[in-house]
Amino acid sequence: MALGLPPLVPAYLDPAYGIQDFARGVCFASAGTGLDNKTAGVLSVIPLWKEVEYFKEYQRRLRRHAGRARARRIVSDALYIVSIGTNDFLENYFLLVTGRFAEFTAAGFADFLVAQAERFLAEINRLGARRVTFAGLSPIGCLPLERTLNALRGGCVEEYNQVARDYNAKLLAMLRRLAAERPALKVAYINVYQNMLDLITNPSKLGLENVEEGCCATGKVEMSYLCNDKSPLTCEDAGKYFFWDSFHPTEKVNQFFAKKTLDLCYEELF
Repeated sequence: MALGLPPLVPAYLDPAYGIQDFARGVCFASAGTGLDNKTAGVLSVIPLWKEVEYFKEYQRRLRRHAGRARARRIVSDALYIVSIGTNDFLENYFLLVTGRFAEFTAAGFADFLVAQAERFLAEINRLGARRVTFAGLSPIGCLPLERTLNALRGGCVEEYNQVARDYNAKLLAMLRRLAAERPALKVAYINVYQNMLDLITNPSKLGLENVEEGCCATGKVEMSYLCNDKSPLTCEDAGKYFFWDSFHPTEKVNQFFAKKTLDLCYEELF
C-alpha cells in the first residue's frame, strides 16, 4: 500500500489495535468534527483540541514503545493529512444552531476558522509534525443534499460555493505565510474545490454518469448510517456515481483524489 500503510489506517481509539500498529500509521480523526469546537458539539463528536491531546498521549506511548530517538524520528518523518472545515459551515454556521451565524458574517467566520487552523498547525508543528497536507473546501453548494434543498432554483447553491472559494483563498494565504515563517514545516494545500469541480464538469474522464445524486437510496438526502448497500433504491453500480450518499464521494472518486494527493505529497513534501 502507499507509504507502507495497511489498507485501513487504524483509529487511535480502536481497542483492537495497539501502539505497535500505531507506530506504522494512526488516525486521530473524528468524523464530522470541525475547526470550531461548536461544530463537534452539534454532532456529538470529538473536538479538534481533544484530537491534539490524543496526539500528545500517542507520543508518550510511542516513546515507551520505541525509545525516545526512534519515536522522535517516526513523528518527524510522518505525513500528516488534515481534511476539515465542511461541517463548520454546513452543520454549524448555515444551520443556525450554534449562534455563529448571528455572531459572524460568512467572511468573518472564515477568518475565525483560518485562525483556528493556524493555531492547530503551529501546535502540531511544535509537537514534531514536519510534513502536512491541508485540504481546502469542496464546492459545498454542489453536494446532493444542498442541490435537494435548492430544488426551487435548481442546481448548485452558488452562495455556498462562493463562501468555499473565499475560505480557501484565506486558508491558502495563511498556509503559505506559515510555511515561510517556519522553515521546519512543509505544508501542501490540497485544492479539493478544483479537483471536485473538474470531475463534476467532466465526469467522463473517470467514467462517471451521475454527478448530481448519490448512489445510496434516493441519492438526495440520505447519508451516514442511513446508507448501506441494502438501502431501498440503492444503485447497482456505485462506480458510475460521483457521490455515494448525499454528502460523501464514492470509493472510486476517493481513490482518484487520494492518488492526486499522493502525487502532490511526493512533489512538494518529500
